Amino acid sequence: MGARTKSRKRALDVLYAADLRGKEPGEISSDRLRSDDSYESLLVSGVLLNAKEIDAVISGHSKDWEIDRISTVDRNILRIALFELLYCPDVPADVAISEALELATSLSSDDSPGFINGILANVSKKRDDA
Repeated sequence: MGARTKSRKRALDVLYAADLRGKEPGEISSDRLRSDDSYESLLVSGVLLNAKEIDAVISGHSKDWEIDRISTVDRNILRIALFELLYCPDVPADVAISEALELATSLSSDDSPGFINGILANVSKKRDDA
């Protein structure tokens, strides 16, 4: 497993825990982040700093599903992948999508990879068309 793959998983753990507890983004304890992992920190801080915009993208692409109805794990997988798609030009879209699908396959329901792929593919296509 690559370093960034591990960072994505750890970032998901931090975001999932905070979301599950209903904490505000600023309440995430910095001691949950590994101090030696700058990519994990980048993902968590990037998702938190851009949460409103990222959640608006999720809402805009998830027809008939309000963001609060999306499972906590799926919602945070989407947040990480969308942060990478929208704010990390050095991360290829196919890598961000593939990593998100890997997380969804191993950590969520059987329907999650298809749902997540649909949203991310649409956002990626719009990004490429821009």
